Amino acid sequence: MSSSEQARKTAEGLAYLSGFGNEHSSEAVPGALPVGRNSPQRAPLGLYAEQLSGSAFTEPRTANRRSWLYRIRPSAAHPRFTRIDNGGLRGAPFTETVPDPNRLRWDPRPEPAAGTDFLDGLWTLGGNGDATQRTGMAIHLYAADTAMTDRVFSDADGELLIVPEDGGLLLHTEFGLLRAEPGEVALIPRGVRFRVDLLDETARGYVCENYGAPFTLPDLGPIGANGLANARDFLAPVAAYEDVERPVRAVNKFCGNLWAATLDHSPLDVVAWHGNHVPYVYDLRRFNVLGSISYDHPDPSIFTVLTSPSDTPGLAGVDFVVFAPRWLVGEDTFRPPYFHRNVMSEYMGLIEGAYDAKAEGFVPGGGSLHNMMSAHGPDRDTFEKASAAELAPQKVDDGLAFMFETRWPVTLTAQAEAAEHVQDDYDDVWQGLERHFRP
Repeated sequence: MSSSEQARKTAEGLAYLSGFGNEHSSEAVPGALPVGRNSPQRAPLGLYAEQLSGSAFTEPRTANRRSWLYRIRPSAAHPRFTRIDNGGLRGAPFTETVPDPNRLRWDPRPEPAAGTDFLDGLWTLGGNGDATQRTGMAIHLYAADTAMTDRVFSDADGELLIVPEDGGLLLHTEFGLLRAEPGEVALIPRGVRFRVDLLDETARGYVCENYGAPFTLPDLGPIGANGLANARDFLAPVAAYEDVERPVRAVNKFCGNLWAATLDHSPLDVVAWHGNHVPYVYDLRRFNVLGSISYDHPDPSIFTVLTSPSDTPGLAGVDFVVFAPRWLVGEDTFRPPYFHRNVMSEYMGLIEGAYDAKAEGFVPGGGSLHNMMSAHGPDRDTFEKASAAELAPQKVDDGLAFMFETRWPVTLTAQAEAAEHVQDDYDDVWQGLERHFRP
């Protein structure tokens, strides 16, 4: 049985805990969780009690993120970390190039070299902010054909939102196992260790690294109590631990660089846990799309799945937006996304099918970047077709696209700016938009 077949067999039997932001608790061995306290004089079953804090102790209760872990060995039991090569991974601040106001688009990344796992396959496109100040975000892509073996990864700089596009992932985390297939996303909180097995021969996708406030569900305002992403559809793992007594390499991303230490055991040895600083998986097809049932195209903010709030109300450090299957019924309405310029910067990726604003050139695994105030919108073919279409109710269900939207410009890495898969002719999609004004 191949490693991917074994991983898929394991993934098929997974159970989950339901609810975003809940105070979950789970134990892989009965009696492993202490009752009535977090850190008794002797933790049950000879385990070590350890708190993992994703926020400052004194942040408001509604924003506080922490979990208590009961593990075979404490995380402190490791040798000195040493710097290792970053490979294709970069971190903020991004200073290799100057911010570019041009509209940019990339084809999918080339196939990975044989023997590339998830960590080695991470490749940074760009980002903003400063990881040392916990502000901003980074956009990565990954491509892999090999499972991570005897090594784990954690990110001290931020949380990781993983968006598979081709091939499923089995994520072994300190809290348990998560299965993430194309059409789903997985959220790994800051500092949580994990490793990745592949459910198929190869895997490819996108990653948003959020340096700022942890992702949360957006407020619904006049929408009311329900809609968009429902909290109960976010699934957290149940406790599952590795009792492995052999060398395991722990890799940590810290202030933009990779550091590693070799442990004599697996650090994924948490037998029980409770708290709300936990990983999740979410099925994007469960997003409850809301939209206009009279006229006009709503602003894309109506499609927000998760948001990382900033110090300015309503202005996100980064939003994660999905364009899920939906009905278009607007009367006397240009139904594709309208032409616009935006103070926010937008990176868009495609998981499957086609995007309704681009007739060609935007394919699964590729991506486009429209930095702040870059004029963009439907291409000529889409505009002409939509302007003349019969406005019967229309089901849009032949594609699944998403967007990382951020308050600051995205500065490219040198490797993204010089990549062979950049589409040098992207501007051409707007050529030929004819003058129709005849006073």
